[in-house]
Amino acid sequence: MEEPSHNRQPLPVLSDAPKAPPPSAQAELPPDLPIKKLIEGKVIAALQTVYDPEIPVNIYELGLIYGVEVDDNHDVKVTMTLTSPACPVAGSLPGEVERKVESIPEVHSADVILIWEPPWSKDRMSEAAMLQLGL
Repeated sequence: MEEPSHNRQPLPVLSDAPKAPPPSAQAELPPDLPIKKLIEGKVIAALQTVYDPEIPVNIYELGLIYGVEVDDNHDVKVTMTLTSPACPVAGSLPGEVERKVESIPEVHSADVILIWEPPWSKDRMSEAAMLQLGL
């Protein structure tokens, strides 16, 4: 016979309700967006947390991301480049991008395509990135 326990904590109530996006995503993305657009917004937000270690600007504002595509299965394809083919993070940055994108709960899988054409130039940088770098 089991003794009564006075130290038992109640079990959490599990809900089938979808998780709300983080507050920053809620402010940026209207709740009535189609799911593919919502995922695309979350992917862009995730990309804005990835930095080239030699330049203090995130890879999205730096203009290294050429495209983000979300298909009906929530598979994401990110097309990106690097500042140069000799970039020291050429072997690691695409993998970091893939891991960040795949960490988004709605994303089924991520594929990062590294391209060199058109080549990256400072013209691809956002105005905010140029200001941040004093250009």
